[in-house]
Amino acid sequence: MAGDRLAAISVDLDEVDCYTAIHGLPPLEGDAAHAIYRRALPRLKALFEELGVPATFFVIGRDATTDNAPTLRALHETGHELANHSLNHRYDLSRRDPDTMRREVEGGAERIARAAGVRPVGFRAPGYTINDTLFDVLEDLGVGYDSSVFPCPPYYAAKAAAIATYGARARLGRGRESASVLDHPRVLTAPADPYRRGRPFSNPGRGLRELPIGVTRGLRLPYIGTSVVLAGERGADLLTRQIVGRPLVNLELHGIDLADAELDGLVSLRPYQPDLRKSAAFKERSLRAAIGRLRASGYRFVTLAQAAEALL
Repeated sequence: MAGDRLAAISVDLDEVDCYTAIHGLPPLEGDAAHAIYRRALPRLKALFEELGVPATFFVIGRDATTDNAPTLRALHETGHELANHSLNHRYDLSRRDPDTMRREVEGGAERIARAAGVRPVGFRAPGYTINDTLFDVLEDLGVGYDSSVFPCPPYYAAKAAAIATYGARARLGRGRESASVLDHPRVLTAPADPYRRGRPFSNPGRGLRELPIGVTRGLRLPYIGTSVVLAGERGADLLTRQIVGRPLVNLELHGIDLADAELDGLVSLRPYQPDLRKSAAFKERSLRAAIGRLRASGYRFVTLAQAAEALL
């Protein structure tokens, strides 16, 4: 693979309760509470199979249930990668003690292995929030690569503002605080291309392989599902042109990026979740435009595990 331009699409399979927690809302009930696995994931799987894209799915261990096990096995058997998104998706995982971190990482891997018959190689921290202690735990456990670092100033600023807003509303008795936590500012100085983790983790070194979440060249705009799917076909193409040139384009999606508020019973979440303000069909067209531009620019699609082996 030497000299190749590589692109990897990953999908965080955060179920609907993760989003209600972010926005300080009570959990949804009924079929809508399972909309990511039951409605959005089949759309993503069909799209990737049609376009011949091997994707990496980050699975939360608690969701690797008996009901979801056949779906996860089918993803693995059709050439997709299953990776570890922790056991319980604690947004404050990076602020927990090392023993809790270890239980979350090990527990997630064990649940995925039990459900799908394959032990995950990669890890992604909830909310992209990681620190040196969590990196140490990953290395001690023999994790093959991490893909959590998101060196994106616009995203960092927007997240900080959102957390502050929810906190202010909660203090006024107008809602709940967000479950999200803010990363250490040093993440903004981390490399945007694959590197081996040093100490602090934002410095290159000789440690665990890190595949940062995608940012454009220059301004480091976010190249993630939300920005791509909301941009429309033309906007997704223009945004993709700005990341072309990186040795790895790491396009990170969430299952909700192909959810549909009307079709999937998520209308109550739409005022809080921007990607639910567009239909699944609109968002799929945006993704197709991005994938098409990457292919036209000479990128070959691989899983994140394959990218880690090839580039590091």
